[in-house]
Amino acid sequence: MIEKITMPKLGESVTEGTISTWLVKPGDQVSKYDAIAEVMTDKVNAEIPSSFTGVIKELVAAEGDTVEVGALICTIETEETGENHEADTSSPAVTETDSGSNSPAADIAMKSRYSPAVMRLAQEHDLDLTAITGSGKGGRITRKDVEAIIASGERPQKQAESKPTAAVTESSVPQKAEAVEKTQTMATGNAIPVSGVRKAIANNMVKAATEIPHAWMMVEVDVTDLVAYRNKVKDAFKEKEGYSLTFFAFFVKAVAQALKEFPQLNSSWAGDKIIQHDEVNISIAVAKEQELFVPVIQSADDLSVKGIAKQITNLAKKARAGKLTAADMQGGTFTVNNTGSFGSVQSMGIINHPQAAILQVESIVKRPVIINDMFAARDMVNLCLSLDHRVLDGLICGQFMARVKEILENVSESTMPIY
Repeated sequence: MIEKITMPKLGESVTEGTISTWLVKPGDQVSKYDAIAEVMTDKVNAEIPSSFTGVIKELVAAEGDTVEVGALICTIETEETGENHEADTSSPAVTETDSGSNSPAADIAMKSRYSPAVMRLAQEHDLDLTAITGSGKGGRITRKDVEAIIASGERPQKQAESKPTAAVTESSVPQKAEAVEKTQTMATGNAIPVSGVRKAIANNMVKAATEIPHAWMMVEVDVTDLVAYRNKVKDAFKEKEGYSLTFFAFFVKAVAQALKEFPQLNSSWAGDKIIQHDEVNISIAVAKEQELFVPVIQSADDLSVKGIAKQITNLAKKARAGKLTAADMQGGTFTVNNTGSFGSVQSMGIINHPQAAILQVESIVKRPVIINDMFAARDMVNLCLSLDHRVLDGLICGQFMARVKEILENVSESTMPIY
């Protein structure tokens, strides 16, 4: 019996996904819940499990294809009845797979076909993947294989390589599907196909920029007292908690507090209505090499500065290890972006659709400021707000920004305790 496997919904507001890597090929025998493909969305990287036990018949979507949720990606022949089982065992595909007579070229190709998650873990822990024996189909190295080696603390030694048989030639082994093919153009350079995470980001940005009428504003904030307070306690905090107390945690806390007072900014446009959210869930941008993820700090208004700092640390670690889940990416109501980490002093962010606003926290810079008609060296930061003009106007956003400024300029142990 031929069954269909479709693109699953991998998160709230996710409407499509890009097939980054197929983990199976036609003729492979798979069990229910086995991972058959890795998919990327603008929210998360994930594995797609098989919904059935059977033999892969056709891969309808190719690697690099962007597929809508619910669309067909592959077909599988199942063995649900006695008759089907008898028919299946006589099929060439099942006979070849079960008897172990796959071609050597196919086995070698599968062994060297590393998923992005496996490659990230190997790079972070300086592991030689060619020295690892995979437990996956055709000797393929899985994420669990790498995690087991990391947990053991052992460093696998590369085995002496046996020479391939005459039947296995370089031309018969497929090249890595993940490799980005560069096509020579005229005399100006190379054209690099847009796919994967970059394609998902591009699609999301175009949607946000074309659908949302953006407006912008900026305020300048004196955070001298905040800087002194954080620098005073950061070492003791790190020693006690085991992770850093960043300036960003204070900014997120201030924004979460102001959003409770100005819930209009904690809203989404929904066609014929505006949805004002009850929960304050702050989306933050986390970069991993060329990949950008936007995980969410849930109920940020209920967290202390310590709680927010812990969430930022945990989400960043999960992003770097490729372990963010769909749940980590869902429910965001407002985005705070730490552009200051790149040294930026002024920027205008594109709103994270369907949210109504995004706040860019720029770099803290020591500058001369006039206080009581005298120059003084102060720690200054620019806060840049992009807003959806369908939902918000300058008056309410100006009041919101003034409140955030007030909170940050009066940070102390009594007004914003760490714990």
